[in-house]
Amino acid sequence: MKTNKSNISALMITFNEIKHIEEVISNLSFADEIIVIDSYSTDGTYEQLSKMDNVTVISRQFKNFADQRNYAIEQANCEWIFFIDADERLTQASQLEIVASVKHNNGIDAFKFPRKFMFNDKMMRFSGLQTDQVFRLFKKGVTKYRDDKLVHELLDFKGEFKILKHDMLHYSFSDYDAYKRKTEHYGLLKAQELLKKGTRPNWFHFYFKPAYKFLTNYVFRLGFLDGKEGYTICALNAYGVFYRYKALKNLLASPK
Repeated sequence: MKTNKSNISALMITFNEIKHIEEVISNLSFADEIIVIDSYSTDGTYEQLSKMDNVTVISRQFKNFADQRNYAIEQANCEWIFFIDADERLTQASQLEIVASVKHNNGIDAFKFPRKFMFNDKMMRFSGLQTDQVFRLFKKGVTKYRDDKLVHELLDFKGEFKILKHDMLHYSFSDYDAYKRKTEHYGLLKAQELLKKGTRPNWFHFYFKPAYKFLTNYVFRLGFLDGKEGYTICALNAYGVFYRYKALKNLLASPK
């Protein structure tokens, strides 16, 4: 292996992220290599990445998030893997913490990031998002993403891990329609998971579960304190629960 300055491969999967791509790549200067797996973007994302000398971009058909992330891991050449999404950002302090954590890992093979959800430029402090943490930094070879989790993918990691101090910022909400489309895309993938498990939707799934999701996040997890933005996020996340079972019903009704 080549002599590395950080021993970190920064990985990302993309589809039509032209508005984010330059800024997120600028957050990754600490990495020895940056590898992006693009799902045949049509908005210029691939072309923009191809112009960047410090980025390796590979076109690959999207199957699901776990499959795409595991493929990205296989392309990495460094000992440590760092994953970031195009709509996420790292502060300077977080970048320094990543490098220091790898260098002085004390036998820990994986690290979680606390993540703050940004509604445009407003930080959401409640709405069920206040405890958001994600695995994004881990040693290559110790784990991979679970094949049975097609969305909200999970690392199959059971070892000792550490939660980092500095937040990752998540700019997921740019406008209502874009977030709704993302919610529906995730809902369809979740429906495919449920289909494999043999789930059959009924009134409980269509009515109780979305209402419970909304009430939990908006009332019990204090989404109302986030103002109108909190209501919007909680309502769309509840809609996502409804949509997954609607998609599941459609999958069950489709000709085999």
